[in-house]
Amino acid sequence: MLKRVIAVASLAVVIALAVFLFRSAGTWLVIDDPLQPAQATVVLGGEVAFRSMEAAAIYKKGFAKEVWLTPGGVSLEDIALAQLGIERPREYTYSQQVLERLEVPPEAIHVLPGATSNTAEEVRAIARQLAEAGGERVIIVTSKYHTRRVKILWNSLVGTRPELVVRYAPDDDFDATRWYRTSADMRAVWREWFGLLNFWAGFPVSSERW
Repeated sequence: MLKRVIAVASLAVVIALAVFLFRSAGTWLVIDDPLQPAQATVVLGGEVAFRSMEAAAIYKKGFAKEVWLTPGGVSLEDIALAQLGIERPREYTYSQQVLERLEVPPEAIHVLPGATSNTAEEVRAIARQLAEAGGERVIIVTSKYHTRRVKILWNSLVGTRPELVVRYAPDDDFDATRWYRTSADMRAVWREWFGLLNFWAGFPVSSERW
């Protein structure tokens, strides 16, 4: 009888732990560092409007001297369209428009050189530009679900100096506590955890999105 009680209790603990970990899979991904003065605030590729809007707000509050945009990469779709004589605007051009509409001076907006096809490449490009500028701190703006991975990649690929401040776009509708209720949030959580596992494993899987 005692063994059965212990077995049932152990199973209940395991189930409770599994439920806790499942529900925490979304909240663990989200961090939001306190704002500090920095050389620049950087808009990562993706979700153009929200990230650019937050970067503009940070700039106008005086926390950053400049706003940097990551250039993104060239996809197979871009190449196919170019071969047909169709030029698709690069994503950062929309970010530029958002920033200028929100009264960020054009001379304060800079597109980083090169190409960045994933988050790791973006982190390296930002670190190079920051070193050239002699900056000691940078603010990166991204989506809520993406913040933890950005921080981990920065600390691993760059280190704690220069310092990174990670901020998320507040208008982002990702629900970290109930991420399993919508397909969009479920995909975001799956992608982030896969991206983290891929990084910890040494990037065995290449991707334009991770």
